[in-house]
Amino acid sequence: MEVILAEYLGFCYGVKRAIQTARDNATAAGGASTLGPIIHNPQMVERLQSEGIGTINSLGDMKAGTVIIRSHGVGPTVYAEAEERGLNLVDATCPHVKKAQMSAKELAEDGYRVVIVGERNHPEVKSIVEWADGDAVIVESVAEAQKLQPVEKLGIVSQTTFSGSKFKEIVAELLELSRDVRILRTICTATDQRQAAAAHLAGQVDMMLVIGGKNSANTTRLAQLCTARCPTYHIETAEELQPQWFQNVNRIGITAGASTPDWIIREVCTQCQRI
Repeated sequence: MEVILAEYLGFCYGVKRAIQTARDNATAAGGASTLGPIIHNPQMVERLQSEGIGTINSLGDMKAGTVIIRSHGVGPTVYAEAEERGLNLVDATCPHVKKAQMSAKELAEDGYRVVIVGERNHPEVKSIVEWADGDAVIVESVAEAQKLQPVEKLGIVSQTTFSGSKFKEIVAELLELSRDVRILRTICTATDQRQAAAAHLAGQVDMMLVIGGKNSANTTRLAQLCTARCPTYHIETAEELQPQWFQNVNRIGITAGASTPDWIIREVCTQCQRI
């Protein structure tokens, strides 16, 4: 049985940066905690906790110490509240997310009606809304785009991990809403690379394994892309592998979300060879 890894998979730059930032502050005076899980990978979050980096749900949960802003980013009110509470704030927001936030802010300040193409319940999207003065429309599908009313000026940004092809379809509908449209495609390069590599590999194998947090949007999208091309299983760890999946399978493709650590990918590959 042949196991083939996608050309691009696993940790992206933004995630690596966030993890390293957290570890650099593990011994901070008063303790260090991330505001929400620093990335969407439960196993990595658990490992960081064992290294002394906690997780809090709100700034009110921490009386003193260092608060680390997770890779998904937060709105401007969090920065202000942290300063008011006297907390040391360390920003691990992914640079691509920061770009999307500032793009939305710029569009709003220039008088554009801001539309964010992404998932309305995703923390990154929520943070982008806040940078647009809390006055932005979130669009997840073509059907939702078709329901919007025309406006004088329309500005479009995207969730950094959104599907590139789906973004293009939605934008095609949004272009009908205004004569003055600014499109700031803030999908990051790592997302484009991982999606393209996964789709390509899925067309060449008998089965795909997509590794990453079940709460990870970019990993879920990889699984959706692969499922359209071959039998696909979305797993978080090697323990989830089932022997029956491998019956009559000669070539297995493996990809992993941008928040999936290398050690989990290696464990899955090793277990595949044992089955």
